[in-house]
Amino acid sequence: MASQNNQLELQSDRTEGVLIISVAGRIDGLNAQEFHENLDKEIGGSDNPVVLDLEKLSYISSAGLRSILLIAKTLQGRNTKFMLCSLPDSIKEIFEIAGFDKIINVFKSRSDATATIMG
Repeated sequence: MASQNNQLELQSDRTEGVLIISVAGRIDGLNAQEFHENLDKEIGGSDNPVVLDLEKLSYISSAGLRSILLIAKTLQGRNTKFMLCSLPDSIKEIFEIAGFDKIINVFKSRSDATATIMG
């Protein structure tokens, strides 16, 4: 049986036309491709704004960062709003070191992100 630490879970909610995808667990070299495919499938062809809630993410590798960047670029190409929220400090630090916080809007909480979209 796989330990909880290695599992990755995606859960999506739609709130007032915003697709919110919560990510829990770890994104590493072993499951980054699966994460990317599942995320892509969740988003589909929708042009609804997408918020990735990383509150329960415990680890992300460079492969995971790359997946998020690819999704961000795809959505940007479709003029679809994409943002991250609720990053744990350790994950936030990784995003800042990689410079991703300059490319992707990062919000403190889910409510901050959705409020910005509703603007």
